[in-house]
Amino acid sequence: MKTILINLLAVMLGFIVGSFVNMGVLELGPMLIPNPEGFDNSSMETLAATLHLLNPINYITVFLAHSLGALVGAAVASLIAANRKLLFALVVGVLFLTAGLYMSFSLPSPNWYIIVDSLGAYIPMSLIAWKLTGSK
Repeated sequence: MKTILINLLAVMLGFIVGSFVNMGVLELGPMLIPNPEGFDNSSMETLAATLHLLNPINYITVFLAHSLGALVGAAVASLIAANRKLLFALVVGVLFLTAGLYMSFSLPSPNWYIIVDSLGAYIPMSLIAWKLTGSK
C-alpha cells in the first residue's frame, strides 16, 4: 500500500511541478521571442482569436515550454517513484501529451505544430528525464 501511495504522489508531484515549469516558460517566452503586434493571450477567447497572428518562430517557446514541462515533471516522478520509474515517468509524459492534444484541438493550432509538438515534446522528453535521473 505504501508503494502505491508513493507512486501516486510521484505522478501527482511530477505533473504539478512540470505544469509550473510549462507556465513559467510560457510567461518568459515572449521576452526571448516577442509576440507579434495584436497578439493577446489574456484569456482563452482572445488567444483563440489572435493565435493566427503567431509566426512559426513564436512556436519555439511553446514547444520549449511543453518539452521542459514534460522533462522536469517526468524527472520528478522518476526520482520519487518507489519502483517502475520508467512507467511513472511515462505516465507523466502521457498526461502532458493528453493536455497538449486537448489544447491543440481546442485552439486553432497549425497542423504542422500539432504533429511536431505531439511527437517531439512529451514522450521523448519523459524518456530523456528517466535516463537523466539515472533510473534503471
